Amino acid sequence: MTAFLFISMMVLFAINVPIAFAVGLVSLASIYFFTDVPTAIIIQTMMKGTDSFPMMAIPFFVLAGQIMEEGDISRRIVDFASALVGFIRGALAMITVMAAMFFAGISGSAAADAAAVGSVMIPAMVKKRYSRSFSVAIQSAAGSIGVIIPPSVPMVIYGITANVSIARLFLGGYIPGLLMGVGLMAVSYIFARIYNYPREESFSIRQVWRAFRSSFLALLTAIIIIGGILSGVFTATEAAAVAVAYSLVLVLFIYRSISLLQLPRILIRACYTSSLVMITIATASTLSWVLASEQIPQQMAGFIVQTLRHPLLIILALNVMLLIVGSFLDCSPAIIIFVPILTPIAAKLGMDPIHFGCMVVINLAIGLSTPPVGVCTFVACSVGGMTISAITRPLMILLAVMIAVLLCIAYIPPLTLFVPNFFMG
Repeated sequence: MTAFLFISMMVLFAINVPIAFAVGLVSLASIYFFTDVPTAIIIQTMMKGTDSFPMMAIPFFVLAGQIMEEGDISRRIVDFASALVGFIRGALAMITVMAAMFFAGISGSAAADAAAVGSVMIPAMVKKRYSRSFSVAIQSAAGSIGVIIPPSVPMVIYGITANVSIARLFLGGYIPGLLMGVGLMAVSYIFARIYNYPREESFSIRQVWRAFRSSFLALLTAIIIIGGILSGVFTATEAAAVAVAYSLVLVLFIYRSISLLQLPRILIRACYTSSLVMITIATASTLSWVLASEQIPQQMAGFIVQTLRHPLLIILALNVMLLIVGSFLDCSPAIIIFVPILTPIAAKLGMDPIHFGCMVVINLAIGLSTPPVGVCTFVACSVGGMTISAITRPLMILLAVMIAVLLCIAYIPPLTLFVPNFFMG
C-alpha cells in the first residue's frame, strides 16, 4: 500500500494532475483497493480536515495580504528600508531583502511578499544597472522569508496538523527569518563589491524618522497580531480577522490607496487563492487519514531511525528530504502529507515540536524559491520579465546561503526556541 501511494502520486504529479486532485484520487484508490472501509469516509475526512476554527485563519491572512499588496503599503515599507540601509554599497538589493522581511511580518504569504515588493524593487534595480538576473533572483529568495517571519499560513497549517501552539510557532520564526535576511544581505553586499553596484543615499536620522513615520501604521500590523496573541486578547484566528479589519481601515480611510470599487476584485482574488489552499488541505487530510490508519508513519520512523542510527545523520536526511519535497510540492499539501510521517521520527530523536515545526516550514520556504514549482520564483520572473533558466546561477548562490542558515537552525535548537521560551515559558 505504501509503494502504491507514493508511486501513484509521483506518476500523477509527473503528468501535471493538480495536486489536490492527485492526492484525493490516490487516497480514494488506496481505500478502495487495500481496505474494507467504505469510500464515503473520503467525504467525512475532507469535511473534518477543513472544519476547524484555527483553519479559518488561512483565508483571513490571505485576504489581509491581498489588501496590503494592492494598497500603498509596499512603497512605504521600501522607503523605510531604503532610509535604513541606502548608504551601503548594493543598497537596492539589501532594501529588497529588508522590505521583504518587513512585509513578511504583515502578509503571511510568500507570493504576496514577492509580488508587492518585487513590483517596486525589480524595476528600480534594473534602472540602476543591476543585473536583471540578480535582481529577479534576490527578490525570489527574499520572498520566501514571507512564510518564515510570522504571521505565516504554513505555520498555521503545521500547528493544526501537529497539534502544537501556533503562537509558539510564530515566535519561533523570528530569529530564523532574521538570519535568512542577514545571509541574503551579506551575499548582496558581496555581489555589489564584485560588480560595483552603487550606494543610494547618505545616512540621515531625519530621513529615517520621516520614512518610519510614514510606514509606522503599516508596520504596526505585526505588533497588533503578535502582541494580541501573546497578551491573550485574541487567538491566531481572531488575529487574522483583526489584520483584515485593520488593513481595510488603513488603505480605505487613512492612506486612501484603495477605493471601494476595487474591493470586489480583491475579495475574488483572495477567495480564489484561499479555495486552492483549502481544497488541497481537504484532500490531503484524506491521505493523512489513510497513512495514520495503516500506521505507515510509525513504520517509516522505525525504519529510518534503525537504518541511520545517529541523530545528526537522521536530521540531515530529514532536511534533504524536505528540501526535495519543497521543490515539487507547495507548503500546504507538503505539510499535511509529510508531517504525520515525520513527527514520529522527530519524537524518537527528542526534538522539540516547535523546533521541528520551524525546521519543516523553513525547508518548504526554501522550496518556494526552488524550481520547478517555486511560486516566489514564478512571481519574481513574471514581474522581472525573465525565464527561470536565466536566473539559475545567482539563484543557486542565494539558495546555498539559505540552506547553510537552515542547517544552523536545524542543529542549534535555541535559535528557534529562545524567543518562544522567553515570552511563553
